[in-house]
Amino acid sequence: MHRFRFVPLIALAAPLPAQAQQSRTQVAITPPSEEGDIVVLGTPLPLPPGVPAYAAVTIDRARLTNDASGRVEDVLADVAGFQQFRRSDSRSANPSAQGVTLRALGGNASSRALVLLDGVPLADPFFGYIPFNALAPDRLAGVRVTRGGGAGAFGAGAVAGTIELASATRADLPGAAGELFYGSRNAVETSASVTPDVGGGYVSLSGKFERGDGFYTTPAAQFTAATVPARYRDWSGNVRAVVPVDAETEIQARGVLFRDNRTLRFRGADSSSEGEDASVRLVHRGGWAFDVLAYVQARNFTNRVISATTLKLTLDQRNTPATGLGGKIELRPPVGPDHVLRVGVDARLGDGQLYEDAYAASGLVTTRRTAGGHTSTTGVFVEDDWTLGRLVLTAGVRGDRWTITSGFLREANATGRITTDTRYANRDGFEATGRAGALFHASNAVALRVAGYTGFRLPTLNELYRPFVVFPITTQANAALGLERLRGVEGGIDLSPIEGVRLGVTGFYNRLEGAIANVTIATNLRQRQNVDAIVAKGVEVTAHATHGAVSFDGSYAFSDSTVHASGTSAQLNGFSPAQSPRHSASATLAWDAHGFGASLTARYVGKQYEDDLQTDVLPAVTTVDAVARVPIGKHVTIIGRAENLFDQTVITRNAGGSIDLGTPRTLWIGVRLK
Repeated sequence: MHRFRFVPLIALAAPLPAQAQQSRTQVAITPPSEEGDIVVLGTPLPLPPGVPAYAAVTIDRARLTNDASGRVEDVLADVAGFQQFRRSDSRSANPSAQGVTLRALGGNASSRALVLLDGVPLADPFFGYIPFNALAPDRLAGVRVTRGGGAGAFGAGAVAGTIELASATRADLPGAAGELFYGSRNAVETSASVTPDVGGGYVSLSGKFERGDGFYTTPAAQFTAATVPARYRDWSGNVRAVVPVDAETEIQARGVLFRDNRTLRFRGADSSSEGEDASVRLVHRGGWAFDVLAYVQARNFTNRVISATTLKLTLDQRNTPATGLGGKIELRPPVGPDHVLRVGVDARLGDGQLYEDAYAASGLVTTRRTAGGHTSTTGVFVEDDWTLGRLVLTAGVRGDRWTITSGFLREANATGRITTDTRYANRDGFEATGRAGALFHASNAVALRVAGYTGFRLPTLNELYRPFVVFPITTQANAALGLERLRGVEGGIDLSPIEGVRLGVTGFYNRLEGAIANVTIATNLRQRQNVDAIVAKGVEVTAHATHGAVSFDGSYAFSDSTVHASGTSAQLNGFSPAQSPRHSASATLAWDAHGFGASLTARYVGKQYEDDLQTDVLPAVTTVDAVARVPIGKHVTIIGRAENLFDQTVITRNAGGSIDLGTPRTLWIGVRLK
C-alpha cells in the first residue's frame, strides 16, 4: 500500500522502537547476535530522537516502486515544494538542468538541496545536478525529505534541505526479480536484480535499461525542418554488498555505472552523461558507535547546441570530465541513555574542466574554449539530542573550511592561437553554521516542534566557469560568485486525532543571502550573479489517512518567495524568483488488497515565471496519473500505468515565446516478476 508519512523514516536506520513497529516501511534482515540482540544489516546508525524536530516527510518503497512514470524524481514531487529547475523529468530535460531545490528558494540548475544515497552526495562534481536516470526505484528502501533543517551532520550544501535515499536491504530484495514495460511512442523499460546470501551477508546485482522514441517537446506551430522528438536511451548497473565483520560491525560497499543519451528539440541536439561511482562504509553499532564512509565519483557530460535559425551546430560541449572525492567519520560516544552525541568530520573535493568548440554558420570552428577549477569543503561537527521525558532537545554546530582554486579560462581561435588566458585568484574561507530544535509530545495525539538553522553552499564549477545557451538566450558564467548563506526558522504541529489519521502543519521563514540567479544584463543575455537575498516564507501541510485497504496521502505548500536585490540586479527587487511557484500540491488515493492494487495521483503546480524579469509565464497545470496491479499467481503481477491521463499541456520553458513542453499522456503495460 502507498504510504507517505510526516515522520522520520525509522526504517532507514537500525532497529525500530516498539511504538514504531506498526508503521515500519521495510522489514530488515535481522540475524541474532550472540547476546540475542537484533542486528539490522545494510542500514546506517539509528536516527537520533531529535530528527522529528525538523520538517521531514518520508516516502516508502511501496510508493517508489508503484509510480506511473517509474522515475524517482516524479515520486519526489509527492512532497509539495520539491522542484527541479524545469518541469521535465530525466527523459526530456537536459541533464545539466536537473538541479533540485525546496521551498521556492529559486529555480537553479545546480541543486540547493543536498541529495544523499546511503550518505554519499549524488550531485555532479562540476554541474551540481542530480543524475536521476542512474536511480532505479527498485534499488531503494525509502526516502526522507527534510525541507530546511540546515546542514547538521550531513555536510555542506543543504541550504534548501536534505533528501536522503536509502538502498534496499536484503529483506526488500527477493533472490531474483525483474520487470518489463512497453509504453507509448515505442518506449521500453526493463530492470532485473539477483540478491544471493553470501556468508552472513548478501550481495545484490541489478541493472536497468530504458529507451523511447520520445515526444515532440516543441509545439506544432514552432516546428522547423530540424524538429525531432525527444528520444532517450540510458542504462545503469549497480552492485551492493553487505558483509558482517562481527555481531555489531559491518562493511557496506556500493558501485554503479551509468550512461544516458538524449536528443532535445532539434536533430543533432544530443546530450550525454555518464558516471562511475563507488563507496565503502564501515558501520559499528556497539557502545562507541561509529560510521566511516569514503567515496569516489568519475563523471562526464557532453552537449551539442543547434541554432533555431540556421539549424546548424553552434556549440559543441564535447567533453566535461569531473571527479568527486569525499568521506565522513561520525563517532557516537556512550554519554548516557538520555543523550545521543554525534561528533565527526567530513570532506568533499571536486574538480572538473569543460572543453567546447563554437561554430560559425559556415560550419567552421571560431573558438575553442577550456575552463575549470577545483572546490573543496572540509568540516567538523558536533550535535547532541537530549531526551527529557516528553521533551526532546537537539542542537548542533559545524565549522567548514572551503576553497575555490585553480580556476581558469582559456580560448583559442580556429588556428590554435590563444586569444584569452585568464587565471582566477584562489579563494578560501571559513563558515560556522548550526541548527537547534525542540520536539514536545504534548500527548499521544499531539506533537509540537520548533527549529532554527543556518547553512551555506559554494557556487559550482559550472556556475563559476561554464556559459551556456538555450536559444535565444546566452547565460554567462561568473568566476567572482560568492557563497549562498541560509538563515531559517520554522515551527509546526503533528496531529494523530484518530487511528489511521495523521496531519502535519509547518510554518517557515527562510532567507537565502547571496542567492545565485541568472540576471538579465542585455537583450537575450544573462549572467550568473549573487543577488542580495531570496526570502521565502510559507506553510506546508501533509495529511495521511488509512481505512482498511484504502489510503489517502496529500501534501500542499504555499511559498511566498521574493527577491531582494540592489546594484546591477536592482531591477529584480520585489520580483518572484524564476522557476518558483507560490502553490504546489499532490494527492494520492490508493487501494491495495491481496496483491491487487490501484491508485490515482493528482499533482498541481502553480503559475511561475521562466525568467528573472517576470516577462515569460509558465502557466499553472494539474496532471493525473493512474496505476493498476493484478497478480497472476504468486510470483507474477501485471501492471498498467498512465502518465498525464488527461493529456494536459505542460509548458516547461518559455523564452520569449519559444516553448518547450513536458510529458504528454503516456500509457504503459508491463509485468513484474518476483
